[in-house]
Amino acid sequence: MINFKNLVKNYESEALNTLSGLIKINSVYDANTVDNDMPYGKGVKEAMNYMKNIALNDGFSVDTCDNRCLEISYGEGKTLVGIFAHLDVVPVTGNWIYPPFSATITDNKMYGRGTSDDKGPGVSAYYALKALKDNNLIKNYRVRLVFGGDEERGSSCLEYYFKKLHKEDPTYGFTPDGDFPLIYGEKGIINYKEEGKIFLGPIEEIKAGVASNCVIDNAYVTLYDYQKLLEHLVHHPEIKFEIINKTSDKLTINFIGKSAHGSLPYLGINSGIIALETLGKVYDINFLKEISNDYKEPNGKNLNQYYSSKEMGETTYNVGLINYKNGLFSMTVNFRYPENVDPKKVIEALSKESRLPITILSESKCLYYDLNTPFIKLLSDVYIQETNDLVNKPATIGGGTYAKEAKNTVAFGSHFPNKIDHIHEANEKIDLEDFFNSMSLYAHAIYGLGNLK
Repeated sequence: MINFKNLVKNYESEALNTLSGLIKINSVYDANTVDNDMPYGKGVKEAMNYMKNIALNDGFSVDTCDNRCLEISYGEGKTLVGIFAHLDVVPVTGNWIYPPFSATITDNKMYGRGTSDDKGPGVSAYYALKALKDNNLIKNYRVRLVFGGDEERGSSCLEYYFKKLHKEDPTYGFTPDGDFPLIYGEKGIINYKEEGKIFLGPIEEIKAGVASNCVIDNAYVTLYDYQKLLEHLVHHPEIKFEIINKTSDKLTINFIGKSAHGSLPYLGINSGIIALETLGKVYDINFLKEISNDYKEPNGKNLNQYYSSKEMGETTYNVGLINYKNGLFSMTVNFRYPENVDPKKVIEALSKESRLPITILSESKCLYYDLNTPFIKLLSDVYIQETNDLVNKPATIGGGTYAKEAKNTVAFGSHFPNKIDHIHEANEKIDLEDFFNSMSLYAHAIYGLGNLK
């Protein structure tokens, strides 16, 4: 019987050093540096090169996949174990205790954008794979660890990997981008945009949000005739704001909320909605009053498009981006739905009631596996054997992972039960004990899947 904890123990220091260097790379998608060689910008390419050089030095085969993904592979045999992680991260928002790309370690936790989503889990899986290779435990099966570069914007990277490059589907696979013990179901996701010309009175510009799958925590508004707004805010201390710039005739103000993952919008405070609601009331703009009321409850009840299921829970509608300039208003919504919903009927119903045209930007269907599926059962057993946790059970989530892009694949960790890691928020972090424990879990999982008959 292999002791996987002992197997990976000698790799902990090396893994920590690798993660620290990787976190220090700002790998947010950067449209300003996109070119044929860098399809997702300079930072993502730098992160891929960083891991490529480590993998080559460690004796792995590497394919850069037109710089959309980084494929690290080893072994021979019919069975192919796939591991899918990502190197891109969401933009930085909010107030951080430590610089978001500093990889600061304190109280046995590393802080930084990507520590939990998904660089930390990806590095953990890499060193699990390295430990197996170095100890000659990859026999008669192959392993491919694929680092994508565009997961946070819709996984175009993995779509390119499978559909453009025609890469082989895994026999069994997992993505370390969810929760332990295991995720056997994921809600469907549609990103849609409401956009059109509309006059918003004294408002010159609105710029709110960084990504569709994040709750808006900063909503910047530039407007004239601002005295009415300031008087209103005096009587509503619950509305948090800061004055960015003020002249005799123009004001730029930031409405302040709290970010959260788009799959859990009720954990955040959407300052974009607060801004629309406030401006609608102060300047009696019906469009803003109505649209803010529609999306004030993120479960869709005010839209008359609320659904739920026992397996996957409620629908969510996260307003992630709001923009207004030169009379053009746009709002991007991250809509997530359980397995009993027909999303096309929802969009049709919303379009009939919407004041502006609705366009679907991207779509990802529901994912669901029976818990008795052999590779699902194996992963569940691996978790129990490595943690002795008989309390927490496999679950479904509202988030979407690479499991939807790859066949025979589910999310397996790396978030442990009852831990707070602030994914998509300020002060994202990873508990180093969890980071090291996940290495043994992933080594055991790779070995088990590779030998599963």
